[in-house]
Amino acid sequence: MRRLSITLVSFTLFFGTHSAAADALSDAYMKEYTFLKAQKEELVTRLKKEQLQQNQEIANARNRVLSLQDKHVALSKELKRKETRLEKAQEELQDRTSNKDILESLIIQAKMSLEKYGVVLDETGGSQVDTMANAFSKARNLYSTLSSIRTEEGRFYLPDGTTAEGEIVAVGNVAAYGISAKANGALAPAGNGEFKIWNHPGSEDDARALYSNQSPETLDIFVYENLEKDVEYQKEKTFQDFLRDGGVIGYVIVGLGAFGLLLLLLRVLFLLRAGSTEKEITQVVYSKVEGGKVDEAYSAIKKFRGSTARVIRATLRNITSDREHIEDIITESILNENRALDRFGSFTLVIAAVAPLLGLLGTVTGMIHTFDIITLYGTGDPKVLSGGISEALVTTMLGLMVAIPLILLGNLSNGWADSIKDSMEQSALHVVNLFEKHAAVK
Repeated sequence: MRRLSITLVSFTLFFGTHSAAADALSDAYMKEYTFLKAQKEELVTRLKKEQLQQNQEIANARNRVLSLQDKHVALSKELKRKETRLEKAQEELQDRTSNKDILESLIIQAKMSLEKYGVVLDETGGSQVDTMANAFSKARNLYSTLSSIRTEEGRFYLPDGTTAEGEIVAVGNVAAYGISAKANGALAPAGNGEFKIWNHPGSEDDARALYSNQSPETLDIFVYENLEKDVEYQKEKTFQDFLRDGGVIGYVIVGLGAFGLLLLLLRVLFLLRAGSTEKEITQVVYSKVEGGKVDEAYSAIKKFRGSTARVIRATLRNITSDREHIEDIITESILNENRALDRFGSFTLVIAAVAPLLGLLGTVTGMIHTFDIITLYGTGDPKVLSGGISEALVTTMLGLMVAIPLILLGNLSNGWADSIKDSMEQSALHVVNLFEKHAAVK
């Protein structure tokens, strides 16, 4: 019982002690909770305040950005306008600089051009525009002088190399005539500003007419570009000069052409002789054979020469043979005459075929010669190149000039020979037919 009471007392004390601790803990918790709640409310209030402030700052920043963007766009437009103005200014400056350079170049050219005629261009005491105006004025006066017909004392060379003192009638700045006691006529450049009589007849009257201030309807005139380069006398080109331009191959082509024409001429003579007596022979033979006088017909044509006479005589000698045999004899006789009738025909066509090939060979060698000259001397002087070019072109032309008539005449002569062969065969067969007709009637 005592122990139970002690236990109850202890229990009461224990729970009493713990109850007081729990109350203290609850109070502390409530205080802490109240503090934290107040702190939370304060933080929420501060957060809302900060959010409002941040939203305001963002709105202000957005407004500033928009303002800066508008300002940037305006500045960009202004920059483009200024860049455009700058480009225009640079172009204008460049144009003015270029115009200045062009003007300076024109002034230099005008000065050099006028100095050739003894006109001095004054460049002092004025702008470039004034200088150019002065140059144009002097050029206009000089043009009026040079475009007129004027007479001045001077000298010129004669064809034999001697000089003649007299008057020179200048036609503008492109032609002149010389008047002297030794010779009159159109003048040509002799080099270094000198004149010489042009070797073309017919200008003497024009020279005297211009010297007398007359105006002929037509002028026999030599127009030149300048007097610094000597002009060679005009020379008519002969066939020998033309042939010389073709070189060795040109001579070979001409030789072959002459030989081919000679062969053609000989063949024509042969063909003329072969067919000249055909009509006379056939008239005699036909009349005799129709009357059955074969021996008389044979005797009548003994005096005739030529292919037709030989074929008819062979026919008459064998006219009593059978038809097939006599036709073979006629064919054989005509074949024997082919050599004479076709003489020189094939060789002539060979020459006609070879001539263009030789011309092509000359063209190749001429071009090789031209390129060799270009390698050594360049292309500055066309006269240096004229030799190879002449050889290249002349040989081609000579080859064609030889080939074309030889081919034409050669084929015509072949046709003529074939015609004679056909006529011989027809005449021989006609004699056989007349004989057979007479034999059948008899």
